[in-house]
Amino acid sequence: MKTIKILPILAVVLMLTTASTCHKDDDNPSVSNQQQIAMINAVNGTVMQGNWHVSYYFDNDSEETSNFSGYTFSFGSGGILTATNGSNTQTGSWFVSGSNSSNDDNPHPEDLDFNIAFSSPANFAELTDDWEIVTFTAARIELIDVSGGNGGTDRLIFEKN
Repeated sequence: MKTIKILPILAVVLMLTTASTCHKDDDNPSVSNQQQIAMINAVNGTVMQGNWHVSYYFDNDSEETSNFSGYTFSFGSGGILTATNGSNTQTGSWFVSGSNSSNDDNPHPEDLDFNIAFSSPANFAELTDDWEIVTFTAARIELIDVSGGNGGTDRLIFEKN
């Protein structure tokens, strides 16, 4: 019987403790967080439809688009990224995540990171990064990465086949 009387008291204490740790920002789930999730879902849905190719890749100080000539990229479920040219297949991973690059309440594509990872070969491993999304449409996604060391900007553009 004593445990039955204690449970309501513990529930009230837990609710008061939880309420006292809330901040004003926590009272209403951030619209920007909801919008960012919607944008992540939109990018995921877009890139998972169909096959893509690298239409432009600029690394540090030189264009290297030809390294990916003839390759078709498929952004699959479960974060599996496959690039194939018919005779060679490279497998990596991908995911889209929120970025902390913006403090405003109106998220933009550049508030998202497009994460790509390949372990080999070397030219595919160069794509491994948390790319910032500049723009995306149903047929094109433009990504940039500002290098921390030399401040150079890498640019990667995928276009739908």
